[in-house]
Amino acid sequence: MTVLLEARHLQKHFSPKPGLLSRVTRPPRARQVVHAVNDVSLQVHKGEVLGVVGESGCGKSTLGRMLAGLLAPSGGDVLWEGERADTAAASYHLAVQMVFQNPYASLNPRLRIGQAITEGALHHGLIGRGQATAFAREMLAMVGLDASYAERYPHEFSGGQRQRVAIARALALQPRLVVCDEAVSALDVSVQAQVINLFMDLRRQQDLTYVFISHNLAVVEHMSDRVVIMYLGRIVEMGDARTVFAAPSHPYTRALLADAPRLDGSSASHQPIQGELPSPLAPPSGCAFHPRCPHASARCAAEVPLLRDIGGGRLSACHLNEPGQMKAA
Repeated sequence: MTVLLEARHLQKHFSPKPGLLSRVTRPPRARQVVHAVNDVSLQVHKGEVLGVVGESGCGKSTLGRMLAGLLAPSGGDVLWEGERADTAAASYHLAVQMVFQNPYASLNPRLRIGQAITEGALHHGLIGRGQATAFAREMLAMVGLDASYAERYPHEFSGGQRQRVAIARALALQPRLVVCDEAVSALDVSVQAQVINLFMDLRRQQDLTYVFISHNLAVVEHMSDRVVIMYLGRIVEMGDARTVFAAPSHPYTRALLADAPRLDGSSASHQPIQGELPSPLAPPSGCAFHPRCPHASARCAAEVPLLRDIGGGRLSACHLNEPGQMKAA
């Protein structure tokens, strides 16, 4: 399969700056560092939907912004068609676009919808000024909106309509890969279904590839060909979506699936994950999931498990998957 986008050992660290009051009232101390993404490697194949799943704070949005070129990595590389993204800037930044979570914040309230859709294409010379009106109408029709909406402002639209406009704006630059960061989570459930169907229709019509970031397991299972499970900045499991959801390998993946609400009428089917997500300012030693894992051993607290091939194209980072270890049920 053709690899469009690749991440190699990506890292992103943030150093929060103390406020003026804390600098005056507190003694100086070593600067704290948030390890938002820690040694993440993955490939995105042409034409696929790669789902990225994890609890809030696991680093999936930061990863998405680095893949889209909106955040510079603290370490590691992003490659576009085998070439480092920083040297393939012109083709890379047009070919990879992003749809953000909040449609109420991602559109400029001072720009008419048509202007919002066409400004990127005009800037990059994809269309001329004389083509802008017709182009905006064409893009609106592509995402299921009336062409006359081009003259309106964002405040005149519902959340679902605004997200369709945001999708049209991303597609106006003729991307080959779209990073969707919680692109349906801010919408009503009925509207979510419509936008998800739009994404899948556009995938077929425009030959698109997606990185689909979400905490909604049902949406990711429905949309994705492969799935990446993240926990506290690291990948803990990766593989074919159907296989991972049917037979999860990592204890965290199993806990996520057990925690997901079910519509089978059984209260026993919902089992909340034990404990709280640790602070990225002070992550646990060894396997970051070990304080919440029912199968943790002394080794889990001391040694970071490697993300290893467990067969069938699947990767998992758990000591239980190593030869000679008894795999947890």
